[in-house]
Amino acid sequence: MKIPIIGKTYTFPNPENAYEGVVAIGGDLSPHRLLNAYKNGIFPWFSEDEPIIWWCPDPRFVLFPKDLIISKSMKKLFEKKTFEITTNHCFAQVIQACAQQKRPEQDGTWITQEMTDAYLQLHKLGYAHSVEVWQDKQLVGGLYGVIIGKAFFGESMFFKVSNASKYGFIWLVKQLQEQGFHFIDCQIETNHLKSLGASHIPRKEFLQLVKLAVRSD
Repeated sequence: MKIPIIGKTYTFPNPENAYEGVVAIGGDLSPHRLLNAYKNGIFPWFSEDEPIIWWCPDPRFVLFPKDLIISKSMKKLFEKKTFEITTNHCFAQVIQACAQQKRPEQDGTWITQEMTDAYLQLHKLGYAHSVEVWQDKQLVGGLYGVIIGKAFFGESMFFKVSNASKYGFIWLVKQLQEQGFHFIDCQIETNHLKSLGASHIPRKEFLQLVKLAVRSD
């Protein structure tokens, strides 16, 4: 199957026809195109030596706020107020730390300078958000993602102290639950997010959920 190549147009091929999760190749990371991608359940993921690759995997890994799992050990950390949380306090530092985070299953990072610049633009426009986790006035963990309507599209997280990123993620999900968010898009399965309650759903179901969630944007 030939994978579509997109040029100047901001429209994407039907993600339900994605070949092994790949919707299309090419285009750019302009805010307009990125927002259009998320509104259609699509996200960019590529290495520095590759063209831009647009994905919509089947199945999709998501977390519904009501399904959040908080372990006894994490509950104790919240009771002790082990960490302090801020939001959108230092987005650039968070995305840089995410890019530098070493991950056993990956060689290098997909958060290239091009990606960094693109999400900094989205942040300035009010769509990309960060959660910062602090301990003794030091940034020890965090995450960032994109909010459109009542959907949170997670992108990446990092930690410098054990449980810091998990603490920030749990805090975020609690906030989103209170605000009536429909889901957190985790994109692809990780054991870390699975332990917190994320699970697979069919792509078709995910795309229907996206349409409903972004309508309130």
